[in-house]
Amino acid sequence: MSEMLHYVWLGVLSVFQGPALLELGGIGLPLALVMLVAGLVTGIAVGATPGLAGPMAMAISLPLLISAFGFTPDALLPVFGFLIGIMKGATLGGAVPAILFNLPGTPDAMMTTLDGFPMAQAGQPRRALRIAQLSSVAGDTFSDIVLFICAPFLAVMVEAYLDLPEKTALLILSISFIAAVMGSSVGKGLLSVSLGLVVAFIAAGTDLSPRLTLGIDALQTGVPLIAAVLGVLIVGEIFATLERLWHDNHALDVKAASDGSAEDGLQPGDIRRIAPYVGRGAVIGAAIGALPGVGSTLAATLSYTMAARRARRNPAAQPFGTGAPEGIAATEAANSAVSGANLIPVLSLGIPGNAAAVFLILAADSIGGFNPGPAVFSMPEGAINPQLVTVFGIFTLMSVGNLLNWVVGGGVMRAMGVLAKIPATRLLPVVLLVSLTAIYVQETSMFAIWATLAFGVLGWAMRKLAVPVLPFVIAFILAGPIERSAREAFSASGADPWFLFSSPTSVILLLLAVVALIFLGREK
Repeated sequence: MSEMLHYVWLGVLSVFQGPALLELGGIGLPLALVMLVAGLVTGIAVGATPGLAGPMAMAISLPLLISAFGFTPDALLPVFGFLIGIMKGATLGGAVPAILFNLPGTPDAMMTTLDGFPMAQAGQPRRALRIAQLSSVAGDTFSDIVLFICAPFLAVMVEAYLDLPEKTALLILSISFIAAVMGSSVGKGLLSVSLGLVVAFIAAGTDLSPRLTLGIDALQTGVPLIAAVLGVLIVGEIFATLERLWHDNHALDVKAASDGSAEDGLQPGDIRRIAPYVGRGAVIGAAIGALPGVGSTLAATLSYTMAARRARRNPAAQPFGTGAPEGIAATEAANSAVSGANLIPVLSLGIPGNAAAVFLILAADSIGGFNPGPAVFSMPEGAINPQLVTVFGIFTLMSVGNLLNWVVGGGVMRAMGVLAKIPATRLLPVVLLVSLTAIYVQETSMFAIWATLAFGVLGWAMRKLAVPVLPFVIAFILAGPIERSAREAFSASGADPWFLFSSPTSVILLLLAVVALIFLGREK
């Protein structure tokens, strides 16, 4: 325990005594904290702007951050700080257009509009935003506590009980589960995963000659990771939104609500009224968020549905859908509680669970010196594990981010409401240009630009065909670890082709993968 507390203290010091941006009165201003604040404000602004989202801002900023800070270990926490700030800020800011303009920027914010917009129309927009802020930050804080407790425990369990065949089977189970739960059908989820694996295996592996290059010289070193991920995930979304605006130029127009009355604001008894709904929503969101690939939409929908059912049993309760504070609280607590819990499989297993986690993995891979997975939580005798120090530095940044959201998040959130009026037809082309510029800054290759646009077309086509894009991205990222683990297990077993069936644990994990594909698919 004392050794763990020592690492916690080192993680705190790595944030507060790390590289300083400047000195004020002889006291250095920690760069990681400055980047966290900048990311938080950026995230709230992005979340409050229809047509944008946190992952989009993370995608654009990542290449620019890496170009600015370089590939040294000192760059890890400032880059993570900015990305974590965007992740937390976008979650908080997403309620702004949903409440003020009845315009959900993300699918999970749809449930917020059901009671948030009626409350704004009734002359209480600031009250609705305040309730959304308190509920969102409470859910986020709870999920971070779950992350701090569960991630080290899960990593230690995996490292202690899983050998190479079991780890390979666990990775197979992860992508099978993601394929099963995302999209309209298991078949489309498997198609997305398969495409991701095939693209990732181009010119990869330990073979003496490149594979799957089709004789194209530019593919001799493989597909650029940043081009494939940003192309499918971000550029594809921009293309799809621009197409929607082409057919309906008013698709993302906003309708302003009332400016509020003199009595607008948090009322006595509101906190006691929403507290049970916040608590249940936070638990639901954290539980769902710990499962890779499930996402916040399910958490928000489930929490709102359960809260509405509870309210119907109480004759004195305000009906949901008419501006009930409990409806806003249940939704915002649940979708915010997903974000922290989603990092449990990232830090403990190296498996990204959502789009935001994808870019944290990309940051770690690009900078180096930090490889998310069970090894980061090891405590070697007589030595310091720098990766574990980084983990507790990340925990420190997340805690400070929550504190800032509690104290100033609401004010920034309300101030950013004006951004919802920016026409998307002008905003998205600028976002596309900045995205391509950021990719060129990192890759300095026109091939990367053309590859990004090609994968953007692929992402647009996948959306048109209702094929989920996140399984493609996660499979692309996990392809390398799966192949390395399988090769190592194959060699360690003496070239046994049945190495995946060499232990009961790996067999059980493989059976669970099959069960997930069969039974979770039947529920759709």
